[in-house]
Parts: sequence; structure tokens; C-alpha cells
Amino acid sequence: MARDHIRFLLNDREVTLHGVGATDTLLDHLRLGQRLRGTKEGCAEGDCGACTVLVGRLEGGALRYQPVNACIRFLASCDGCHVVTVEHLRGADGGLHPVQRAMVEHHGSQCGFCTPGFVMALYALWMETPHPTEAQVERALQGNLCRCTGYAPIIRAALAMGAHGTTDPLLDERAQVAARLADWADATRVDMTNGQSRAILPASVDDLADVLDQHLDARIVAGATDVGLWVTKFLRDLPVAVFIGHLDGLRSVTQTDEALHLGAIVSYEDARAPLLAHFPHMARYWDRIAGWQVRAMGTLGGNIANGSPIGDTPPPFIALGARLVLRKGPTRREIPLEDFFLDYGKQDRTAGEFVETIILPKPTQGTLHATYKLSKRRDEDISAVAFGMSLTVADGTITDARLAFGGMAATPKRAAHAEAALIGQAFTLDTLQAAARALPQDFTPLSDMRASAGYRMTAAQNLLTRFWLEQSGEAAALEDVQ
Repeated sequence: MARDHIRFLLNDREVTLHGVGATDTLLDHLRLGQRLRGTKEGCAEGDCGACTVLVGRLEGGALRYQPVNACIRFLASCDGCHVVTVEHLRGADGGLHPVQRAMVEHHGSQCGFCTPGFVMALYALWMETPHPTEAQVERALQGNLCRCTGYAPIIRAALAMGAHGTTDPLLDERAQVAARLADWADATRVDMTNGQSRAILPASVDDLADVLDQHLDARIVAGATDVGLWVTKFLRDLPVAVFIGHLDGLRSVTQTDEALHLGAIVSYEDARAPLLAHFPHMARYWDRIAGWQVRAMGTLGGNIANGSPIGDTPPPFIALGARLVLRKGPTRREIPLEDFFLDYGKQDRTAGEFVETIILPKPTQGTLHATYKLSKRRDEDISAVAFGMSLTVADGTITDARLAFGGMAATPKRAAHAEAALIGQAFTLDTLQAAARALPQDFTPLSDMRASAGYRMTAAQNLLTRFWLEQSGEAAALEDVQ
């Protein structure tokens, strides 16, 4: 029997809602339905951070809070969660929270519009690291924009917040909140409608397969960092949306001797530690994917399944030889990631089929890796060119090469002619530059608002030289190219 309502904790009270549609957002519910106006509406696309709230969810029996953009977080996905807004913050004495007190003392608020979002992002950081380094602060605030350019006092406040205390009522009440959420975990499908809009939350991964078989035209929604913009910016309807962000069966991270297996709804943030343990070359690239709020919401499977030619994960994953496990009903099939992308907006995925697992082979001895992202802004920006590269070198000769680019074609794509120019050749600068000269045979990039075709081609070719300089030691460290 399906449940026809969602329930969640909002600050310190229970909320039960019937008739929630697929496109109803958490931000609208907070501001219009609950009159909690501390959470601001700014960009409505997950870029400015003014709408940041915390969402706590039980994962493997433990309660974990993450900062999220309420503007693109759909309300239906909050079932079984604890939503915390800025109004709920308080110190152990009932006064200002340590983060708020630090912001006051270091003059971290100017016009004040963005301040609640900054406070909530810093609150999430304070929970994990009350005495952060400046680098940790800057990473935590990548998804927050200050329109008054007041970053210096905000950073000073963040560095000082631990000095004002390391405990608050929310931390003290965590066990009670976790127990309450555990009582709600009924493993029941949720099925709700609001007018012509229908929201379904499957009870399990097997139930997801059944739901998609029954609703072949349904839109799968995981983190909603892409689908959310369809609604807030393009005003698109979602007649039937199937929400999967609560399915622990798609959140697993496991490994064998040969490969790392990542469930489809593993977020960028949760993938970071296991991924970098095996592929440390991706560290700087990974931290340039969006901001903390989007990395906490966005999923690996979603980034792949939407088929964007500028998705951040396909180029480096294709270079690593990634494979996908696709499932329809009880049937699974495994394909190379590069074969998943057929054409612009078209993937090798039938109606009712979904991405279940991403498999990344572990690196072998003698393989060199690199991945680069070129964008107008260093942080929180869409790629103009994304590049992943893996070369196997034995006795000074390149025996295998995988080069994958995003932003250069209608799909993420390998550079077959450039790879052919490398294999069997000596690992030298001349060889890499010969491969660069072959790139026009592989790609005819387009000009758009992010970059011109000429820039894309020249920049892509130059990345091969950059790879040589880094691998040969001629450049001990190169700053990220803007």
C-alpha cells in the first residue's frame, strides 16, 4: 500500500504534507507555506547560496547533515529528513550561535541579503570542522556569493567561529532526531499528486525498477541540480517524477581488487574520498565542480545520465576506462561509458532503464593520469573544455592512450586520431604535440557563450603540452587556468 503523503522534521516540529507535486520546491514551501523568510531567494538556480539550508538524512543508521540549495531542492525529496533553517540556530545559552557571533564580531554582514546563506554553509562546516583552515573555509563557501564583496570579513569570521564554542542544541539533540527519523523509515512507496503533477518515491531499488516499468515516460530525479533548473528557469512541467535520492541501495561505494564501484546516487561530496584515494590526480579538478551545496546534492549517475556534452565527470571517467551498469526491471547490462553517449541529448538507454552503478578500473603500474577543466571562473562554473587523459608508458614508449574531452563535440568523446598519434611512440614533447595537431581530425567544436571554437581547439591542444610539463618535472606546479 503506497503512502500518499510525506513527512519530515522542520527545525523542531513535524510537518506532514499531502498533495505534493513533482515541481514543488523546498524554498517555496519555507517562504510561502511556513513563512520562514530567513532563507532567501536569489538566483533560483543553485549558484548564489542565499537559499542554503541544512538537510539531515539517515545514511547507514547515522544522521548526516548537508548544506543544500532550497531553490532547486524539490519538496517531495525531503521525506524522512530533518530540514534546518537559519531561524533554528541558537547557542548553548539560547543566544547567538557561535557562527552568528563570529559573523557579528568580524563584521561579516553588509547589506545582509546573502548572510543567512553564508551562516548556514559555515554552520555545516562548523559541525564537521569547528576550527577550519582558510583553504577549508574557501572550499565550503564556493557556492555562496556576496554581492557586497565582503569575503574577507566572512573568512575571518569562519576562522574564528570555533573560538565561540563547539556545541549547540542541534548537536545535543542528534540522537533524538535520528531515532525519530528511524521510526519513520517504513520502506513504503510514496505516491502523491498535485493537479497534473505526480511525485513517486520508490520503496527500494527493486521497487524503482518496477515503477519505471510502469511509467516509461517518468523523469528520474536524484539530486535535481540539473532538473531543478528546468523548473525554476525554463518553467517546465514534470508530469511524473520518480525521486531516488533516498535509496541507500544506490548509494553504496565498494571496491574489488580491480575496480571501484560507485552507486548511481553517490554525490560528488561522498565520492571525493574514495575517488581520490585511488585517483589523486583528480583532486584539484573535483574541488572545482560547482559549490559545496551542489556537490552535496548532485550525483554521479545523474551527471552521466543527463548526457550533457559539458558534464564534469564523463571526460575523466572515460579516460579511466569507466563502465556503466544499466538496469531495466531485473535485467542488467554493462557497457563502456564512452558508448553510452550516442548523440546530443541521446544516450544508449531504453525507456524504463536506469544507471545503477559506475565502475572505475583501478590504475595499473606505468599509467599516467591527468584531468583539467577550463572555465571562465575558477570555481562554480560550467566547463568550456574538460579533459581526461591516461597514458601507459613502458620503457619510454607509449603503449596505450585514452584521451577524452567534454565541450568539444555534441557528446563527451574520445580523441581517436590523437590517441593513434601517441600509441607506439616515444613519450616526448614532440609526440604529444603531434597528437595535439591531430585533434582537429577528432573535433569540430562550436562557438557559444562559454568559449569560441578557436579557443576551445587551441586550449585543448595546449593541455597536451601542459601534461608533458607536469609529468616531466619541467613545471613543478601550474596554477589552474581560468
